[in-house]
Amino acid sequence: MASKNTPPPLLYAATEHSSDALYFGQVSVPDAFVAFGLRGKKYAVVSALEFGRVKKTSDFDVVLPLEAYTKRARELWPQRQPGPAEVIYLLAKDFKQHRFTVPEDFPAKVYDQLFELGLDLDLADGALFPGREIKTPAEAAAIREGNRLSALGFAAVEKILRASKISGHSLRHRGQLVTSELLKFAIEVAILEAGGVSSNTIVAGGDQACDPHERGSGAIRPHELLIVDIFPRVTTTGYHGDMTRTFLRGPASDAQRALVAAVRAAQLAALKMIRAGVNGRAVHLKCVEIFTTRGYETKATPKGSVGFFHGTGHGLGLAVHEPPRMSPAIDYPLKKGSVVTVEPGLYYPGLGGCRIEDVVQVTAATPKMLSCYHYDWELR
Repeated sequence: MASKNTPPPLLYAATEHSSDALYFGQVSVPDAFVAFGLRGKKYAVVSALEFGRVKKTSDFDVVLPLEAYTKRARELWPQRQPGPAEVIYLLAKDFKQHRFTVPEDFPAKVYDQLFELGLDLDLADGALFPGREIKTPAEAAAIREGNRLSALGFAAVEKILRASKISGHSLRHRGQLVTSELLKFAIEVAILEAGGVSSNTIVAGGDQACDPHERGSGAIRPHELLIVDIFPRVTTTGYHGDMTRTFLRGPASDAQRALVAAVRAAQLAALKMIRAGVNGRAVHLKCVEIFTTRGYETKATPKGSVGFFHGTGHGLGLAVHEPPRMSPAIDYPLKKGSVVTVEPGLYYPGLGGCRIEDVVQVTAATPKMLSCYHYDWELR
């Protein structure tokens, strides 16, 4: 929970917006609530609306009624409207605790009010719960389930693309123009039916795909590379999947085939390197080496960067992006039990973009695959 010399953790957040709050209590609470750890126990303060459910289903050792603290706050400060700061102050007073550690996204207004009330708050130096980086078997299974949902999304896209008819510079499916929006809808429906939610899904073709976080819009064209990046959240657990595949409807050009082959080669090389103790930066540089050897230059241009200009991977769990990182800027040995994406990519306007992403759990030897979907991308 907290090291001997670190003040105990304090949170004020809704689990929908705070993966720390969801991790800490193992229960979904839609409105911001107070939670803290103290002397080996986890505490939550929630309203009557949530009290019974949180008490029955959460990982909190003690659940306290918000209304009792709000009533006391009104009596102590009759001239002000009591809020979370006053409640936290009273809790600190009751538990004789004068200092807490808060995450970097702790609400600034509440932080300021607590400072005025005389409570000391330390900002966490990095993650509030460093243990989140190491995933238990249950967490790894939840992430695998997230990637199963991603695979269902790819299958929905592939089914439409394979059945589509090439009509000049467009694709038509059952008489309807194939667009990014149509494919994203198919992805979202497939995942919703299977128990997840897919938000901000990327379905970007042609030059749109050369901006890695461009979600994509408009018509999907034949003979153009199409990046599909799906990172759904499993409704029951809150854990995510995160996979990317690149597709193309119709025959590809030699240049397109060479681009995709280079990305897959880089991914395979990265997967071969990943194990506990290996520096994530070294994994990234291996991908760079493969691209450079094959003649794929990375550079900044007046219109944006081209080549390989993002990290090779990131941690995955209750958040889509969490520690660790595999990038040129971070010198960090991978830890046994951590879960990372492996997603090299190349992006050249005029030729197109390609990214291939899978998820693995780091072990002492070969990493454990937590994602599965084939790599057949040229859909004739």
